[in-house]
Amino acid sequence: MTKHNVSPHLTVAAFEMRRPHSLLPVMEQLRDNIHQGGVAMHFVDAKGILTANKGMNGMNIYRGCTHGCIYCDSRSTCYHFDHEFEDIEVKRNAPELLEKALRSKRKKCMIGTGAMSDPYMHCEEDLKLTRECLEIINRYEFGLAIQTKSDRILRDIHLLEEINYKAKCVVQMTLTTYDDKLCAIVEPKVCNTKRRIEVLEMMRDRGIPTVVWLSPILPFINDTSENITAILQECVRIGVKGIICFGMGLTLREGDREYYYKALDKHFPGLKDKYIKTYGNQYELQSPSNRELMKLFYKLCSDNGIMYRPEDIFRYMNDLPEKYEQISLFS
Repeated sequence: MTKHNVSPHLTVAAFEMRRPHSLLPVMEQLRDNIHQGGVAMHFVDAKGILTANKGMNGMNIYRGCTHGCIYCDSRSTCYHFDHEFEDIEVKRNAPELLEKALRSKRKKCMIGTGAMSDPYMHCEEDLKLTRECLEIINRYEFGLAIQTKSDRILRDIHLLEEINYKAKCVVQMTLTTYDDKLCAIVEPKVCNTKRRIEVLEMMRDRGIPTVVWLSPILPFINDTSENITAILQECVRIGVKGIICFGMGLTLREGDREYYYKALDKHFPGLKDKYIKTYGNQYELQSPSNRELMKLFYKLCSDNGIMYRPEDIFRYMNDLPEKYEQISLFS
């Protein structure tokens, strides 16, 4: 695929004319990769936007990510990327597809986004595709479960509050590393954990329920009782609804394993050899401290009324109670 350097101003202006009834010659240029503000991306016309899995409806507006997290599972080859991971695939017709899908649904439900690609990565600042999709969800009074690491979500906090008032909105954030310096290594191109905690607190103040993903926890890096306790205590303080943790450790497979080990060589010399000696080529890499850390996790959650069973939390996020539908239909 040919790459072009296009003026950021031209790119945004051209993107704003992406509607099917506005197909201008410049749209042909958008089919090729472009560079906007140092971020590589290319635009595609998706065939569909919502996927159903075990009763859940999810969407990914973008593919790839620019946050640079060293452990990202989405880099795995099993997801069949045919482009560089940092070359963001933009589904430019996502809003049209979403509106068509919601209009055709007979029953309101929760719509999830952010499981595979962060909806608030750098390009969202200008493209505003996530915002446009949220406006559609709000207009049709569906619920929303949205996951991100970025404080860019605050741009849409009024919209999230409105969705929560009309239906239901759950904001999820990943917290892995409380120490600022370590967080800057592990998750280098997104706001740090303390800032994400501030975001969750602001959501709480608006009455928007929140869920934390305590994952992944990296063996020999952030798998300490000090790190886990600091994060959990903040979760208690800000009143999160639930914390998802499948165990203290991470998963590695072809694609993300190579990227992770390269980061270990750069930032933690010698640690890759320890990983290979300890885990070999395993998919699940459990922390040697898993048992004591999970005991700490269960106790703190139980003592403070925080949901911690993944199945309970997923059920909560996927549930749009009848009372919400009655409010939207009869109020």
